Amino acid sequence: MSDQNPPVKPFVDLSDEEVFWDLTESLSYGQYLNLDKLLDAQHPLSYQHDEMLFIVIHQVSELWMKLVLHELSAIIDCVRRDDLGPTFKMLARVSTIQQQLLQSWDVLATITPSDYSAFRNTLGKSSGFQSRQYRLIEFLIGNKNADMIKVFRNDPESHEQLERALRSPSLYDEVLRLLTRRGFDLPSESVDRDFTQPYRSSKQVAAAWLSVYHNAEKEWDLYQLAERLTDLDYKFQLWRFAHVKTVERIIGYKRGTGGTGGVSYLTKALELKFFPELWTIRTSM
Repeated sequence: MSDQNPPVKPFVDLSDEEVFWDLTESLSYGQYLNLDKLLDAQHPLSYQHDEMLFIVIHQVSELWMKLVLHELSAIIDCVRRDDLGPTFKMLARVSTIQQQLLQSWDVLATITPSDYSAFRNTLGKSSGFQSRQYRLIEFLIGNKNADMIKVFRNDPESHEQLERALRSPSLYDEVLRLLTRRGFDLPSESVDRDFTQPYRSSKQVAAAWLSVYHNAEKEWDLYQLAERLTDLDYKFQLWRFAHVKTVERIIGYKRGTGGTGGVSYLTKALELKFFPELWTIRTSM
């Protein structure tokens, strides 16, 4: 065996690669992705080093949420058409995106309390509570609360979009309609209801889901849908918990910049479930 190490190349040889060097008359990577606009959207208001991280994390999260909304809208359309096949791939994608959003808290948690307090006042009253996309996601999945859109009264476009989502059937509403089309006997108050109101759990709906699980082979697509929805709910609960603990780690029990109690407000959401019957039936299996 030779003791000599192979020579280290000082660069990658591109002489045999047909690289398109001249993009004068072609769409470039930066142009396709609008990188000039995207990378010029970070404008810290202080001279504090960690404010850039704070801005980037929230902007990236909004981009991920935009993709979640894109997928959820398509999922709802498929459920309306009773075409569940494509929903499994899309729900799996949403679950993977949720994992990315969950991990973003780990990056944000590298900001220490003193680092954050150095630029927190520059945020004014801006807060994640005012995220239109996050509120749309909750409305589309099924967590309806009319009070939440009040903060968007000075933004007519956002207010109108949220009010439309508030009044429309959510993903879970469409899923329950699907169950009735499949022959399951659901109460009218669970299917034909005021969609602006929070959904209330039903024993008859729970019985229908229990039947799906007990007959998984026959109702395979509904069974798979139920498990995908449970995963969606589960990841949301993990995201909420990570949010609470990250806020607690960085600002303790200070009030939120948006006026809420901070940790005390966020804790209220920890027990929320989008699809309550999918959780309660597990005890009966």
